[in-house]
Amino acid sequence: MLEALKKSWWLLVLRGVVALLLGILCFAWPGASLASLVLLFGFYALINGVFTLAVAIRAPKGMPGLGTLILLGLLGIAAGILTFMYPGITALSLLYVIAFWAIATGIFEILVAIKLRQQMSHEGMLILSGILSVAFGVLAIMRPGAGALSIVWLIGTYAVLWGILLLTVAFRVKGGVSSARAAIGAA
Repeated sequence: MLEALKKSWWLLVLRGVVALLLGILCFAWPGASLASLVLLFGFYALINGVFTLAVAIRAPKGMPGLGTLILLGLLGIAAGILTFMYPGITALSLLYVIAFWAIATGIFEILVAIKLRQQMSHEGMLILSGILSVAFGVLAIMRPGAGALSIVWLIGTYAVLWGILLLTVAFRVKGGVSSARAAIGAA
């Protein structure tokens, strides 16, 4: 799995950039209507799922954790499609979709980091990203009566932090690739 991440580090960068853009949009237009929030979330979940599935497709067959990547990608795509199919959902329904998606994403990130603990340095960033996702989801479930503006700020904060963590992981993975290439070149 680490080899697949090394080859596809740029997909992690794209996921991080999309997360940051979502967060910035949430802060730039906090009074956005719920319909806009639904579309933003649907777009983000769909793109994140496609990028995750792309990593899985590029991975070598039989790679440990491949099923997890496929499931996570399909989960993101499904969350995006369901959001577009039912744009008129209530704030509470959207909150639960976002919360359960974040919890599932976080659990899978933690599992992948634990699985790669022996092969990857700084796996703590991926674990922290997973913990952040789970914490966001649990907090959203605990506070279902929050107003749409609160949800926008919560999503914005989560997206910015998660995007930064994904970018950190991506560049650490890329750094590992660069170090390996330099070592090979020196030999």
